[in-house]
Amino acid sequence: MLATKGTHVPEGSGWSHEVKWDGVRVLADTTTAGTRLLSRNENAVTAAWPELNRSPLGARDLLVDGEVIALNARGVPDFRVLQMRMHVRSAATAARLAEQVQATYMVFDVMRLDGRDLSGLPLSERREILAGLGLDSTWQVPVAYDDGPMLLEATLAQGLEGIVSKRLTSPYLFGQRTKNWLKFAHRHRRSYVVGGWRPQEGTADRLASLLVGEPTPAGLLYRGRVGSGIGDAASRQLSALVAGLGCAESPFADEVPRGDAAGTFWVEPQLVVDVETHGLGYDRLRQPSYCGVRADLRPADLAEQS
Repeated sequence: MLATKGTHVPEGSGWSHEVKWDGVRVLADTTTAGTRLLSRNENAVTAAWPELNRSPLGARDLLVDGEVIALNARGVPDFRVLQMRMHVRSAATAARLAEQVQATYMVFDVMRLDGRDLSGLPLSERREILAGLGLDSTWQVPVAYDDGPMLLEATLAQGLEGIVSKRLTSPYLFGQRTKNWLKFAHRHRRSYVVGGWRPQEGTADRLASLLVGEPTPAGLLYRGRVGSGIGDAASRQLSALVAGLGCAESPFADEVPRGDAAGTFWVEPQLVVDVETHGLGYDRLRQPSYCGVRADLRPADLAEQS
C-alpha cells in the first residue's frame, strides 16, 4: 500500500500520524517454513538482512509491512547508510555488513496473523493488534500520534524526513496508492560554501553545478553537488563570481567522490550560497536545489547554523 503526496496535514480524530522513515520498504512474511523478506516490488531480500530475517514471534503465521532503517553518524535514519546492503545476496557478505551497519525493522502495519486475513480491517484495529505482538527488539512498532501538525513541526526540527498521515478507517490495499495514506516530506534551506564548480557536459565554461561544503572544526567538509535550480541567469551570475577564485587543489578537508571530482574546477572557499534539500543530518545533501547567493554571509558565519 502506497501513500499519496499530501497538500495539508489532516486534523481530527479520524487520522493517525507516523514518522516518515528514510529507509527501505520491506514486507515480512512468516510461515512454518520460516520468514521471507520481500521488497516493495516483491523481490526476495531475505539474505540482505540476516539480523532481521527471523521473526521475533518464531514460526507464528504473520505478514507485516514496515521500513528497514539504519542511523548515520548523526543519529538520523539515512537511506544511503543502507545502500551497500540492499542488494547483497552472499550470506558471508551480509553478515559482515550487518556488523558494520546495524539495521532495525520499523513495523507499522499487520495484514495477516495466525492464518487470519486482517487487511480488510480498519487501520485502528490493525494497529491495536500490532501493538499487542510485543515487538521491541530488532523489529519495533513505531509510535503513532494523534496530532499531525505537531508531529510535522517536530520532525522538521529534528531533521527527519517527514510524516505519513493515515485514515483510521482505511483497509490495507495491496499494491495501491491511495489518499487514505498521505505523505509529507520536508524541504530544508541552509547555506553552504562553494568549493568547486562543474561545466555543462560538452562545454568548458557553462557553469552547470556547484560542489558545496560545510565549515566545521575539522575544515570544510564536502556535502554534495548541486545542479538543480541553476538556470541560464544563475549560471551567468555564478560564473562571474567564481571567475577570480580558481585554485589548483580541492579546498575540502575530506575526499570528494571521484564521480563528483571529475571535471571540477576548484575555487577558494569564499562564496556562500543557499541550498534547499530533503532532510537534515546527512553526510550528503539529498535532492538539493540551488536557491541563490548569500552576499550577506561569509563562510565563518555558517558555524552558527550547525
